[in-house]
Amino acid sequence: MILVVATGNAGKLVELRELLSGIDLELRSLSELGLPSPEETGKTFAENAELKAHAAAAAARTWALGDDSGLCVDALCGGPGLHSARYAATDEARRARLLRELEAIPAEKRGAHFFCAAALCAPDGRLFRAEGRVDGSIALAPRGTNGFGYDPLFLPVETPGRTLAELRSADKNRLSHRGRALEGLRPVLEALARGADPRQQ
Repeated sequence: MILVVATGNAGKLVELRELLSGIDLELRSLSELGLPSPEETGKTFAENAELKAHAAAAAARTWALGDDSGLCVDALCGGPGLHSARYAATDEARRARLLRELEAIPAEKRGAHFFCAAALCAPDGRLFRAEGRVDGSIALAPRGTNGFGYDPLFLPVETPGRTLAELRSADKNRLSHRGRALEGLRPVLEALARGADPRQQ
């Protein structure tokens, strides 16, 4: 069964395919199907995730997964938050801007968390929702190559001294905010793969 993923982010699609590799679903992005990406006009991560899932399900006429996530930094009053992807033009530029804005902030005051809201939408508009969060801090410089976005700067509490981008994929996926959100949707996704009614899960 095809599950449409409401994203045009290639890195996110790779990560989602890894996270859901044990479930018999074929993940296809909007760009792969020639469909437009919906505009993110929600005021919360959850609203954006639901908006994207609804739009993708309606456009593709099948089940669709939408998620919205961001990095929330204590010293920046929760920023960049909803604007994490629009903080600058590229991943490298976003990381550079974050480091500039935290330049005067000591290591002990660089607390942050990643948050993810996920929404799974049926062709008839039914929604299933889940959320995930991982706490940590911002490193003084980027490290690691196994990741995208802010991964090379984020030090999870569970892996002291190592950024998300320095972890093996299995370890990263186990504790990531997106992985935790998708774990909440796993029973529904497994039901879809079996051809069962998710409402019974």
